[in-house]
Amino acid sequence: MRAMQIPYDHPLLLSIVDDLAVKGWSQQNIFLPEGLTLELAAECHKRAAEGELAPAAVGRGPFQEIREGIRGDHIQWLEPGEAAICDTYLNLMDSLRLAMNRGLFLGLEDFESHFAMYPPGAFYLKHVDRFRDDDRRMVSAVVYLNDAWLPEHGGQLRMYLKDNVEYDVVPTGGCLVVFLSGEVPHEVLPATRERLSLTGWFRRRGNEPF
Repeated sequence: MRAMQIPYDHPLLLSIVDDLAVKGWSQQNIFLPEGLTLELAAECHKRAAEGELAPAAVGRGPFQEIREGIRGDHIQWLEPGEAAICDTYLNLMDSLRLAMNRGLFLGLEDFESHFAMYPPGAFYLKHVDRFRDDDRRMVSAVVYLNDAWLPEHGGQLRMYLKDNVEYDVVPTGGCLVVFLSGEVPHEVLPATRERLSLTGWFRRRGNEPF
């Protein structure tokens, strides 16, 4: 399981690519194996217990600020080589990056991701993932790490789709949601229990010399 890189033409990855091409988003209810989901959740809890997750900011660069009235999650960015289970996840997402590049010609160069822990009652108001002054984020990806989640627990990802359609995703463990970063406004609704995810973005080369 540790390698976890799968062929770019795996049916699961091709289904995601087809969904993105047709409607701009995809939901895969069984993306991560249960064992991997539980290990990633345990890693997130371990980091939280060690005080490594910090309140998430809004904005970018020098304009970042903590605003709990907008978002209330605590996060920590993943870095390759820190934990084997996280490297397994990053390898899997790199397989998806290759599949999207082959199928959609997006020119995706890398993937950034962080753990996100929402305490009970926390939320993230409606927003779009692409910054106004930075167009590198092309595709957003959220994987949920919650065990035995029920719809009545809340915490749905609400996406605002074309034709005034609102679509809610229940954050059940192992589920993946992928959508075009600049085209799908969305929000995280408050939940009655702690809510865990890995949130990330596939990025193309930008105009700025980072």
